[in-house]
Amino acid sequence: MEECLMGTPQHKKTIEDALTEYFKINSTPEMSPTTVWNAHKAYIRGILIKISAKHKRDKEKHLNDILTQITKTESRLQNIQSDELHKQLLDLRHTLRTLLIDNFDKTIKNTKIAYYSSLNKPSKLMANLVPHSACSESCLPGYRKVPWEGKHKCCHYCIPCAEGEISNQTDMEICSECLEDHWPNERKDACIPRPLEFLSYEDTLGLSLVIINLFFCFVTVVVLGIYIKHKDTSIVKANNQNLSYILLLSLLFSFLCSLLFIGQPTRISCLLRHVGTGIICSLTVSSILAKTVTVVLAFHAIQPGRTLRRWLGRHLSTSLLLAGTTGEVVISVFWLSFSPPFPDYNTEVEVGKIILQCNEGSVIAFYMVLGYMGFLVVLSFTIAFLARKLPDVFNEAQYITFSMLVFCCVWISFIPAYLSTKGKYMVAVEVFTISVSNAGLLSCIFIPKCYIILLRPDLNTKFNRICGRR
Repeated sequence: MEECLMGTPQHKKTIEDALTEYFKINSTPEMSPTTVWNAHKAYIRGILIKISAKHKRDKEKHLNDILTQITKTESRLQNIQSDELHKQLLDLRHTLRTLLIDNFDKTIKNTKIAYYSSLNKPSKLMANLVPHSACSESCLPGYRKVPWEGKHKCCHYCIPCAEGEISNQTDMEICSECLEDHWPNERKDACIPRPLEFLSYEDTLGLSLVIINLFFCFVTVVVLGIYIKHKDTSIVKANNQNLSYILLLSLLFSFLCSLLFIGQPTRISCLLRHVGTGIICSLTVSSILAKTVTVVLAFHAIQPGRTLRRWLGRHLSTSLLLAGTTGEVVISVFWLSFSPPFPDYNTEVEVGKIILQCNEGSVIAFYMVLGYMGFLVVLSFTIAFLARKLPDVFNEAQYITFSMLVFCCVWISFIPAYLSTKGKYMVAVEVFTISVSNAGLLSCIFIPKCYIILLRPDLNTKFNRICGRR
């Protein structure tokens, strides 16, 4: 008789009732006691087979129900992270583990009984003993088994799965690797989707940069309005008002281009980010270079014996402006032709996250854009530094020198900061650098003139300009 059947009170009662009814019916004078006794063995064996079959069907049904519940709970847990669901899943797995171990123990026991019985071993008592490992414990999900060197082959110890791998069953020998867009949870027993990260408008850092750039856009528009309103005054005319308008507009567009770095990167935004910003920044620096060269040539032209006056005027400033910007346009065209920027999913920057960023495509072209802009800045700074002592009340060479010094310091510090940051903070550094450098140009070149126009109108006269020149 099976121990599981005899150990259940319900099954005992069923067998007792069947035996009682059997002997009651068959204990008659016509039936021999020997016959009744021998026949009851077959009868009771049929009862046991019937109970055992029903017990097996119920157990298989229970096992299938547990597996179905585990599958449904795992699916729900992938969509909804809940402690209650996780606890429910652990309980179900514990129940499944208990059922499987029980089946496994019975299988080993039956195999040993058959083995010792078939070989007619004298120690049949050993057949009823199921071996238990005394040197190892079962490895829970999230761990894997590693053989213990120097001990029996069944001995092992448990180690956590490696980074990016999981084990969702007990006593796993090999951990399975998650897909590229998934990552293990904290327990390393399930793969969950990696969160997508980029510098968004909802982020505190992204929103702060948006507010800063919009503020400087507003300041630029106000300065441009002041220049247009006072276009007939001496200080505006003395510093080439057309170049001043172009410089202010390029600064305005440069502040607006910084907003392209914020938000989810797309193919269009990645192209406009680097190429558009590079061209507009080159236009800004070229405007400053044209203003500086115009100031220097203007002072040399008024000296006796000089013939440079005929080179002054719109053609000189326009030529310098176009020449400086054309070089950047040529580099950008080659960049877009061979290896343009594109949105890229980076899974190696931060653990457990997908960084959505703009890949430069060609690193050489990216640094060529920066190098060309740096060449224009150094050229403007050198010429402005040499012209800083020219005698004129409205001479802006000093302001340009200081603004170029600020511009150079900001972009020199940008390179190590850009290379040492990762993810969305790399984009934030780039936006901050563009904003600070443009704000430095706006403050150093135009704020002093706005101060004279609005607060010291007595200095904004042609007479003071002539006296200052003398």
